[in-house]
Amino acid sequence: MAVKSPEHQARAIAYRTHQCFVGQRTQIVSALRSHLAEFGHVFAKGAAHVKDIRVAIENKALELPDGVREVAHLYLEQISTLSEKIDFLSFKLCEATWVNCEMQRLCTVPGVGPVTAGAIMAFAPYLRSFASGRNFATWLDLVPRLRSTGGKARLGGMSKMGQGDIRKLLTVGAMSRIRWIVRKGVLPDNWLGRLLARKSRMVAAVALANKMARIFWAMMAREESYRLA
Repeated sequence: MAVKSPEHQARAIAYRTHQCFVGQRTQIVSALRSHLAEFGHVFAKGAAHVKDIRVAIENKALELPDGVREVAHLYLEQISTLSEKIDFLSFKLCEATWVNCEMQRLCTVPGVGPVTAGAIMAFAPYLRSFASGRNFATWLDLVPRLRSTGGKARLGGMSKMGQGDIRKLLTVGAMSRIRWIVRKGVLPDNWLGRLLARKSRMVAAVALANKMARIFWAMMAREESYRLA
């Protein structure tokens, strides 16, 4: 297996730092929501709804003790600081795609952005070192556990023993595609549409993530961009 270059290692550090800050922001937002819920003020989950919390805190008509309001401002300041750092790291990861042709190629796949492409280039071995796309998907552990007994093979859930960073991002990207399809109200007449008609969204997302991993390998092996089938 080829040794990673300093650029690859720097990209890995940027990605891990990005994910670390995202995790810290999520923890702080959750803590703030739980504190406000104790006073009867419930807000939706996610960093996207922090603006609603900020507007509510600034509203003097909101029934809230001054001490709690002061602490809430401390939380909001920390969230703003982390958001700025997250946006900066996201920009740096996006900036890398402008000069890296392989990352540009990966970003042509639906559901894949600069963060996912950067994680693949940072943490995965050179994809050409795998004999097939199936082997790459197996390395990511995007395959069910096989239990065999008495000559019968049974498939279980994922063992989560592979590369967790890439697997998580691929699953999240696949789930975003599935939500977009379901939101349209009509399932497409293709492989994914037929799978969604038979299986749960999570099972379909894992299957789609597996397929995306195989597509990545094929694109890198043939040095081609994604082509819609």
